[in-house]
Amino acid sequence: MFAFRDINQGIATVLVSVLAGMSFVSVLFIDLIPTPFGGYAEQRFFLIFVLGLLVLMAVVQCADQADTLLFSFRIVAPTAFLCVGFIVVAFAYRAQSYAWVEPGMFALFFLAPFFTGYWVSQRGVEKTFAAALVYVCVAVCGLYGLASVNVYLFAISGGFTALSDVIPWGFVNVRYWSHIATWCLPLMPLAVLVGPFRHNRMLRLWVILTAGLWWWVLLLTMSRGSLLGISFGAVLSFLLLGRRAMPWLRVVLLSLALGLLFWLVLSILVPFFLAESVQVRGVSLDGSGRWPLFAEAWAMSVEQFPFGMGPQSWLTHEPLTEAYSMVGRLGHPHNMYLLWAAEYGWIVLCLLVVVICQAIIYFFRKRYELKRTGSSEELLMLSAFCASVAGAMFHAGASAVFLAPGSMLVGLFVLAVFWSLVIPNVRLGSCLAPRHIVGGNYRGLLFGVLAIGILMAWLFWVGETLEYFRDMLADLEIYSDVDKRPILPRFWFHGYFPRDS
Repeated sequence: MFAFRDINQGIATVLVSVLAGMSFVSVLFIDLIPTPFGGYAEQRFFLIFVLGLLVLMAVVQCADQADTLLFSFRIVAPTAFLCVGFIVVAFAYRAQSYAWVEPGMFALFFLAPFFTGYWVSQRGVEKTFAAALVYVCVAVCGLYGLASVNVYLFAISGGFTALSDVIPWGFVNVRYWSHIATWCLPLMPLAVLVGPFRHNRMLRLWVILTAGLWWWVLLLTMSRGSLLGISFGAVLSFLLLGRRAMPWLRVVLLSLALGLLFWLVLSILVPFFLAESVQVRGVSLDGSGRWPLFAEAWAMSVEQFPFGMGPQSWLTHEPLTEAYSMVGRLGHPHNMYLLWAAEYGWIVLCLLVVVICQAIIYFFRKRYELKRTGSSEELLMLSAFCASVAGAMFHAGASAVFLAPGSMLVGLFVLAVFWSLVIPNVRLGSCLAPRHIVGGNYRGLLFGVLAIGILMAWLFWVGETLEYFRDMLADLEIYSDVDKRPILPRFWFHGYFPRDS
């Protein structure tokens, strides 16, 4: 039995790593993959599949840990209540079309990484899981960086100097690439600091080159949300971990210096000598039209305080502020927290704050434990994943980091590793009930029923999303051909549907 469980655990770990690799590839190389419905939709469909599979895998893996999982209520409760909060709000609007589509996505997005991280941490394979994700990140991002150089060479050889119009490539909007940069750039240095290949010279060269190229693209596009998010995460990680984070921070600064060199040579000097003019994108200091959106979302959040105006009400509600009515409808307010407050209410946002506070408490406990035991490798992992998650949370205050399918596919696995690093190992003695209350047969039956229930709920949700997808395609013909309006992404790339008229 023990050997079988170990084999099952190994298969699950490999499968999650493969899913992570497929997610990264689908995000960064979607332009090279045949997609009958377009890259945005294909990424959303893949996200739906991955979310369902991860939750089911986590339930199966936790089945023989029922004694700790069921009675460690203080660990499970915050995330469980947050996910239920999205569903409860949707239930109040169940008569509306597609009322379950986005609430189901948000609920599973927070549930899947938490329970994946839980079973990984209880199995004691969190370091392996973290290293695997880091290697996936540097491998796929490295290939993307080299491909970007190829795009650059074609552009510059043709005398094209507006490089930010073609780089980054493979994304319909630079914001979607910047989300990935916020998640991934803090993780890349880990490949030369932890894991079995950290002393490999070729890997060190690959990692520094990859990170340098990504910094170059980031500086080329001057994506403020990503630049500020990564800076915030790096500073926070250094403040929390001090000198223990210095090896990681040194690699970050080295790769940034290389990125600056790439930017100076590839974006300034080479175009200057090969073309008559050089177009360099600057950093805008205004709000890029976000303030009217923020004000509108705030007005929505207090309109039916504290419950919000319902799922996707941002798309269908009558404007509440004059500034937003002059801007015209957009797919989202470029602020995830105000979006959740507007549509799901401040109660759900408060539940999210509880989950964040739980993560902070666990982080400090883990930091204390690792400093006491002197585990430098895990401290470095904690530094990088703390910076990545904190940067993404910061970035989400000015962009749809937790709504765009590409960002969610990458962030899903980063969050899972972060939870696996900070969730405490639960011992039976710390549980709220003795072991004999839940017998082995009852555990199997309980988790079997739970798995079937989750599968049925997931299939229902898939049916809702497919119906929404079909209706969106039908509406798109009117929207783009008759109304002649630009695409405004939301759940689907045509995000304005459903319309009032």
